[in-house]
Amino acid sequence: QVTFVESGGGSVQAGGSLRLSCTTSTHTYNRDYMGWFRQAPGKQREAVANIYIRGGSTWYADVVKGRFTISGVSANYTAYLQMNDLKPEDTGMYYCAADRSLGGWLRSASYWGQGTQVTVSS
Repeated sequence: QVTFVESGGGSVQAGGSLRLSCTTSTHTYNRDYMGWFRQAPGKQREAVANIYIRGGSTWYADVVKGRFTISGVSANYTAYLQMNDLKPEDTGMYYCAADRSLGGWLRSASYWGQGTQVTVSS
């Protein structure tokens, strides 16, 4: 069992910024790769950004490169997603997710948070 505590999100106008945070805890499971997926109404879920929490290496979807920055604190397995220059197409439910590998995370992460809504108005 992996427990998630997610915060952040909300509503902002285009060009604005938001910050998401996600803390995971578990006694057993490896969740070293943490990040966010998002899903807009009527669209498929897509991977947004990932971080190897114990090493700092990152991965970004092309559509958010240069606008979003993921960071993390390994001591308490907390990841942050700073989202700048937000666009209406960034609107969706953002889910924190974790897995033991980047490949596993990209295919379909093993552990999922409840999600938080991000709404960007034009």
